[in-house]
Amino acid sequence: MDYTIIHQPDQSLFKTEVDGRTAFAQYRLLGNQFDILRVMVPKPIEGRGVAAALVKASYDYALNQGLVPKATCSYAGLWLERHPEFKKESE
Repeated sequence: MDYTIIHQPDQSLFKTEVDGRTAFAQYRLLGNQFDILRVMVPKPIEGRGVAAALVKASYDYALNQGLVPKATCSYAGLWLERHPEFKKESE
């Protein structure tokens, strides 16, 4: 499913709204590293690929900006392992 994901750089967030619920990925910049700190998806909209869409949009942005994807968030870390085309850029 495609979600409309909005980047709010002033809040270091990528977010989307699904069925009136807001989900987000929070990040920080550390030099040239783009580190996803946490991904929050409300329970009523879990299991629909919302977290994956947020992480992908976040890392797409990072790569487009020449940043290295990193993951403090365990979900984002697993996502990077499952998508070596992004992880390769981080090594």
